Amino acid sequence: MSLKRQLLILFGSIGLLSVVHAATITTPETMVVSRSDDAETEATLDVDTVTEGPVQPIKLTKMDVKSVISMRYAHTAIVAHVRNAANKSQEANFRVLLPDTAFISGFVMTLDGKSYKAYVKEKKEAAQIYQTAVSQGIGAAHIAARARDSNHFTVSVNVEAFTKATFNLTYEELLEYRNGVYNHAVNLQPGQLVSDFTVTIDIRESNKITELRVPEIRTGNEIDATKDDEQISNAEITRCDNGAVILFKPDLDEQKRLMSVYAEKSKDSLRGNVEGVLGQFVVQYDVERPKDGEVLVNGGYFVHFFAPADLAPLRKYVVFVLDTSGSMYGRKIEQLKQAMQTILSELNPGDYFSILSFDSDVLVTDIADADKEPPKRKYSYYDRHDVKPTLKPASKATPENIARAKIIIDRLEANGGTNIDAALGTAIDLIRNRSELFANSTSSNKDEILSLEPIIIFLTDGDPTVGEMNPKTIIKNVAEKNYGSDEATIFSLAFGEDADPKLLRKLSLRNNGFARHIYEASDAALQLRDFYRQVSSPLLSHVKFVYAPDQVIESSVTKTKFRTYYAGSEVVVAGQVDTATRDLESTVEAFCGDENDHFLRKKITKKIKVPVPVEKSDLPLERLWAYLTIKQLLDASDASDATEEEKKKETSPEQQALKIALKYEFVTPLTSLVVVKPNETDAVNAEPVGDRESGQKYGLLSLTDSHRQPISSPAMYRPSLNAMSPLAFSAFPNRGYTAFNKRPVQALFSQDSMRVESEAVDDYDYEQRFGVDPPSTPVAYAPPAWSTTPVIEQSTTSNGSNYHLQEYPWAEPYVDVSSDSLVFVAANNTITLKLVSSSEPPKSESECSKPVSGDAGRCVYLTRCQAARNITIDTYKSHYCDVAGFAGVCCPQDSIAV
Repeated sequence: MSLKRQLLILFGSIGLLSVVHAATITTPETMVVSRSDDAETEATLDVDTVTEGPVQPIKLTKMDVKSVISMRYAHTAIVAHVRNAANKSQEANFRVLLPDTAFISGFVMTLDGKSYKAYVKEKKEAAQIYQTAVSQGIGAAHIAARARDSNHFTVSVNVEAFTKATFNLTYEELLEYRNGVYNHAVNLQPGQLVSDFTVTIDIRESNKITELRVPEIRTGNEIDATKDDEQISNAEITRCDNGAVILFKPDLDEQKRLMSVYAEKSKDSLRGNVEGVLGQFVVQYDVERPKDGEVLVNGGYFVHFFAPADLAPLRKYVVFVLDTSGSMYGRKIEQLKQAMQTILSELNPGDYFSILSFDSDVLVTDIADADKEPPKRKYSYYDRHDVKPTLKPASKATPENIARAKIIIDRLEANGGTNIDAALGTAIDLIRNRSELFANSTSSNKDEILSLEPIIIFLTDGDPTVGEMNPKTIIKNVAEKNYGSDEATIFSLAFGEDADPKLLRKLSLRNNGFARHIYEASDAALQLRDFYRQVSSPLLSHVKFVYAPDQVIESSVTKTKFRTYYAGSEVVVAGQVDTATRDLESTVEAFCGDENDHFLRKKITKKIKVPVPVEKSDLPLERLWAYLTIKQLLDASDASDATEEEKKKETSPEQQALKIALKYEFVTPLTSLVVVKPNETDAVNAEPVGDRESGQKYGLLSLTDSHRQPISSPAMYRPSLNAMSPLAFSAFPNRGYTAFNKRPVQALFSQDSMRVESEAVDDYDYEQRFGVDPPSTPVAYAPPAWSTTPVIEQSTTSNGSNYHLQEYPWAEPYVDVSSDSLVFVAANNTITLKLVSSSEPPKSESECSKPVSGDAGRCVYLTRCQAARNITIDTYKSHYCDVAGFAGVCCPQDSIAV
């Protein structure tokens, strides 16, 4: 006899998950999974299942990761197969390390032949559902392996004795074009050796692939790989003009080697056990791009890619605003000095620069002081910090001036408080008064400096502690100064974990830049230099995309105006095409440097006209549009000072983003992923209880504004050192709980200690600690009414097992048992294809032109195609075919079963 259980999983896209092991050690990157016992079943351990001696642990038998990258838009499917060979139930953990720029778009788990599909709900509603399941919780586990700019997703489930389980997670993201290549990374974190382990990266582009790099496995905690890095030797790469397939199948010996290398490289940056981590698999590529840009149109949507390269760079005036407060003492200040030595050397001829250091006070550097003895600075708590610093004219980036600036940088000392408001105000004053400062100097370059592109690079490692300390007032003060023709782009760098990410993100979003996290590690200087190189060469200013209003739906078009375009990056615009449009015309207007006089600017215009195809192809333009629109709406929401009431208005960026996320089933900062394993005998509708605040008290680490991605660009989203699709797997025997007056609390989250703990408290203690009544008995959660995907009601028998679809978990949620059919929606039409229950599938087949991979294929019954096992429903919608009325797929010839 086994316990009847309900399982509810709630996932917020930047929230993180953890599950119990023997020890409950956690990191801040954790979130919660709720599991509770059936209300009609006493939560006690079934004695019949307890055996003496060691229990054979759950085994990860197979792991498949497949990323399909179409027009720079990546769709990744992760499928893990596990088996419990023991004679008792055990708990299994499915972990995926996600890039913080990705949106989860689907999750299906198959337990003992039964499939359960997750649904996306608005976060507050999901939080209410979560509260009902929190009364019987599990603890937390340390996750040692991590990668920068990434998040954990973990699910803990009970796998019954002698059964199998399959997990299928999909997520999507638009790849960033950075340093001249698209970057795609996959973290390999199986947690144990896997006998059948495959990673496939399938790239499909509209233009010729000009560069393809697959560097050696990395740790995920370095700066981007370059063309000089050693390339991997045991990946199989198949190339054609417009595509490539990279296949990586490490055997057990290779997995052992990679685990050893990862552990050695990571011993200085990670604490805890890193067993079972292979590292990060990276693919970088570039494509041949038309001179005037590229516009793709499909299915009523368009995407405009623009990344010009052969342009004279704009000269810039960059003000370095450097935090030298006491918290920068030691390694941080030394790394800053090291990075600035290289950055100064990489200033372009004709650039101008100023160096401003700040602690409790602000100091504008005069490079002439490099030839003098450094002054002795004294710090006192009683010093006044409202004295305005003396402004100095900018320095031209000549070899002599750069050499002097390096001496000044080498003299920087860390001491005092953090006067952010005064530092930013002074930096803007330098830019706005640059002409007057030159008029009072002996320089003859007054006209030159007025034509420069103004940039502020602002680095800090902490909160404001001196002067104005209210973040809203600081941002308001900057806005009142930084405007008009002299408006500067502000890039913010958060050094370490103590800076205010909300302040820096909002500051940069409002001033045409982006914020970046500089991790406090041995390579911090490299991170700073890598960031600078991405913004060191502005090529265009005041970039504007124009589309005829009668050809597009104006309200659907994403951001069309960009302050600056930088070499090595890419601007992407997307929108909906009017149904009457036969040809789409686009114009890009901008200003670039003059080849003959780099201090002059000239206007350029790029025009493109493309036909609107009648037939829809499998380009993912609609989902790319939805992804990009949500990202930019969230940026707009984060940059605003809207009240909670204003955010609830239907026209607010937050509500618009929520509407699109629900329609396309994206897990975003506004939505959560909920999956319920129903009671085997009952089906009960959800009863909302409580509110979000109460949910957080119960331990729900729901995504608040402060957990949103703190380091992103409006035009360049940075998944650089993230994990495209890592997975970790572990297991332990299932434990029972005694449901008397003690309640195992899911996760007691302490804001002070940033630790998740597991403990039991009685009802009185629960009320005293959280200020609310203990949660009630969990109920099953019904699929949301808004879902655009046909949902087949679950039965006690697996939908897939009746039709031999156990190896095709993505298909099981779309099986209609009543009609023995596969039912789904494609191109706004409901498609119904027959399934067979016999062990002999239909043998008829025919030629087809678009297989799920490769160049040539044949239309065969679904279960005859091995290549279709790890695809997604979206991929199937583009490659399905009719086999005498049965569900078929266009399959590569070498993947067809006889």
